[in-house]
Amino acid sequence: MTTDIGQILLASLNSGLLAIVSFVPKFVAGAVIILVGIVVASIFKQLLLEVFKALKVESFLHKYGVPEMREEFTWSNILAEIVRWFVIVIFLIPTADVWGLPQIITVLNQFLLYLPNVFVAAIIALVGLSFAKIAHDIVLASVHGVSSETSRSIASVTRWSITIFVLLAVLNQLGVASDLVRILFTGFVAMLAISGGIAFGLGGQNAAKDVIDDLRKKLK
Repeated sequence: MTTDIGQILLASLNSGLLAIVSFVPKFVAGAVIILVGIVVASIFKQLLLEVFKALKVESFLHKYGVPEMREEFTWSNILAEIVRWFVIVIFLIPTADVWGLPQIITVLNQFLLYLPNVFVAAIIALVGLSFAKIAHDIVLASVHGVSSETSRSIASVTRWSITIFVLLAVLNQLGVASDLVRILFTGFVAMLAISGGIAFGLGGQNAAKDVIDDLRKKLK
């Protein structure tokens, strides 16, 4: 009885040691792959930061009124960090395969497919917020015949309308409550159309009256 227990324990110990010994090469190979991935990802990030710096992206965004962030969370850093993690995940997939972790591979593939959405959403936010500022300045410079306060109000409404459109587009790109975003988008467009129609109708009453009176005079 004691001999049987000793043999079972010895066999279990041998099996465990063999499993560890057989896994060590796989662990080393996977560790090498992920370390290479981290190095390559860091190189990509630095290259992107240098490109953004050469193109003066932060100055451009500041010029066109894109909200600033803390120094360590600049828009350039955010975009470069997204690219860095994209590269890391690419190297993590073969690492998980070498280590024999199929469930992790499935999760990483889903994450890899989602990261481009984050990058595109960030680009949409940057372009949209810049366009909102440009539209604000154009409207402010082109509105004539009204007080400065009214022109500023119209320009602000234009900027905030575009900003809301951009926010809804970003949420839709990220897949955050897509159905709700579509409903809000439709409602927002309808609100703008109705309010614009009412404002145009009320503001154009006198002009319409003059046109009708002129037609009556010609008919008489």
